Amino acid sequence: MAFDITKVRNIGISAHIDSGKTTTSERILFYCNKIHAIHEVRGKDGVGAVMDNMELERERGITIQSAATQVQWKDITINLIDTPGHVDFTVEVERSLRVLDGAIMILCAVAGVQSQSITVDRQLKRYHVPRIAFVNKCDRQGANPIRVCGQLRDKLGLNAHMVELPIGLEDKLEGVVDLVGMKAIYFDGDNGENLRVAEIPAHMKADADKYHQELLEEAANFDDALMEKVLEGGDVSEEELIAAIRKGTLAEQFVGVFCGSAHVNKGIQPLLDGVVRYLPDPTEVHNYGLDLDKNEEQIELFNVPDKPTVALAFKLDDGQFGQLTYIRVYQGRVVKGMELMNTRSRKRFKVGRLVRMNSAAMEDISVGEPGDICALFGVDCASGDTFCAEGINYAMTSMFVPNPVISEAIEPVNKADAANLSKALNRFTKEDPTFQTYVDPESNQTIIKGMGELHLAVYVERMKREYKCEVKVSQPEVAYRESITQRADFNYTHKKQTGGSGQYGRVAGFMEPIADKDYEFVDSIKGGAIPNEYIPSCDKGFKRAMEKGSLIGAPVVGIKCTINDGQYHPVDSSDIAFQTAAIGAFREAYEKAKPVILEPIMKEKVAKQGLGNRISIETGDGENLRFPDSCFDRVTNAFGIRNFEDKDKGLREALRVLKPGGKLVILELSRPENKVIRWFYDLYFLNILPKIGGKVSGNKGAYYYLPASVKSFPGKKEFSAMMRKAGFETVTHKAFTFGICRMYTGEKPR
Repeated sequence: MAFDITKVRNIGISAHIDSGKTTTSERILFYCNKIHAIHEVRGKDGVGAVMDNMELERERGITIQSAATQVQWKDITINLIDTPGHVDFTVEVERSLRVLDGAIMILCAVAGVQSQSITVDRQLKRYHVPRIAFVNKCDRQGANPIRVCGQLRDKLGLNAHMVELPIGLEDKLEGVVDLVGMKAIYFDGDNGENLRVAEIPAHMKADADKYHQELLEEAANFDDALMEKVLEGGDVSEEELIAAIRKGTLAEQFVGVFCGSAHVNKGIQPLLDGVVRYLPDPTEVHNYGLDLDKNEEQIELFNVPDKPTVALAFKLDDGQFGQLTYIRVYQGRVVKGMELMNTRSRKRFKVGRLVRMNSAAMEDISVGEPGDICALFGVDCASGDTFCAEGINYAMTSMFVPNPVISEAIEPVNKADAANLSKALNRFTKEDPTFQTYVDPESNQTIIKGMGELHLAVYVERMKREYKCEVKVSQPEVAYRESITQRADFNYTHKKQTGGSGQYGRVAGFMEPIADKDYEFVDSIKGGAIPNEYIPSCDKGFKRAMEKGSLIGAPVVGIKCTINDGQYHPVDSSDIAFQTAAIGAFREAYEKAKPVILEPIMKEKVAKQGLGNRISIETGDGENLRFPDSCFDRVTNAFGIRNFEDKDKGLREALRVLKPGGKLVILELSRPENKVIRWFYDLYFLNILPKIGGKVSGNKGAYYYLPASVKSFPGKKEFSAMMRKAGFETVTHKAFTFGICRMYTGEKPR
């Protein structure tokens, strides 16, 4: 039978975690006769869903990796990808949506639009993927698909409308009303496999008419002929309404909302009909490549078999038979035995084994048709590579890869496992671009970075199971710094005589703390005490000495080194001699300058929100506080600041405050000549902190020193007294980081 690309649908299932994606996929496989028994994600039989093929997925009851399969629904071929719902595995959703033509967005009938639903919506919009929505779990207590449809409009800004209504809810869910064909559908049989079409129940007739009319009016916006019929009150056929809804869906201007419950086998078959009716076939989606031979000129690709082949590698999986590369064919055909070229590496390869994936099972095929999703074995490539036939040199745009947000230090429990750990890290970083690893140059620890604790925990467990490598996980070592707290003089002579030409150099001067730089070198030599060619050698020596302090071996910062005297020998002096002399001079003075250990800073973003003076402070732990407009109004009035929002002078100011426990926080505020912040800085850091034995040093006050005896909000008593003297009300505050506005106003952030 001839291949008909218009009867192909490439779709993905995306949703918030625990919305029922994998359960829905299992029913789709069953009703399409791909499997002959239904197994639950956390079923008592322990078998697990087909699409959760990893042992870890079945143990945890979550989807970790996207899984692909192909099913037949009536005369339509559906390439289906089930994606994870957890935010830690969001790259799996990104790589899937990059190659799909349509999507089913699943929502819980109770929880509605959740946090990951918003992320999925953003991803669908990024790749311009048309979608239909399925409100699942209508059998749960508190289910309300009408409310969820409203949330799609209000929270996501989608033009969502019901195309089905549930017949009953919670434990009384019986079936659905098809608002397009105006009929009731019931699901009989042990697994809901037998559809029974009947008249709409009398008690639902009014609601069905109401939502059918709304659907008609909205669909008419996408079809002028339908609009005329609706305005004139003429009869609209089911085919006309389907065509209009399809047009709106493909334009990403309409989202049809289906409902049901996959767990109790209700609503899945009409959902499959919706996939066929409303989601695009490959010919209805515009795909573009970049012609590398023509300065990356944009070229449209066509889903036809007689054009040169273009395919995109979107996912890698290193299995027992070698690397498995998932590809989407965008143009031409991929035929077993043909030669293709990787346009990134410029390497040619022959297509050896070509397979179609059905979750973990493989089906050998001889040809991948245009629009197909299949896999290749034994191809050395990276995720996002483009494969082209001879004669063309195209590249497809790759997917969006978010930056990792969490890091941990790992080391093998047994040194003998170091080689296996290296193999595991190489494989996992190649498969997953959001999993990254590097060796910290300061601590020499191996650091892994990922999208969350679960993300990293899964990879650590996979190292143990797949590579027999036990690893110890810990927090990365803190990147401490050292600095000095007072001035110290140095006068050091380096003299070495071993026969023949020796080494000689004397360096004198002083070191002192600075607050605006990590390091500064000043040459105050008079009369040629040290020749000009040896001055840079002294600078080099000081920099080398600062790489490792004497307290804990941490780098030294916030020091100004000045040389004002010295001595040289016409024969024995050299570049290395003066470098060594400078290192000795630094070490001599460093001990006298009372060195201290500096704690790291935590950076916090402050972003202007909306209109007025309201700002939002986003803390490192994800907390978000908003200060009311009145806070800034009172502050500006009190200080007589009139041009608080004067953008012509826009200077970035830094508000530096201490959190309980002695952590220094820098709040970056885009404020013009902010007198309020400057006043606070002068008051606290220049007047109060020195009185209690503290000292600010380092990069613009980024590091500080406090006596070990001082705990939490140093100088609170003195600060409160000065605030009262200045005429401001003080309050008790839990987090001094956010206390500045509350100290000025007495208001609590909301």
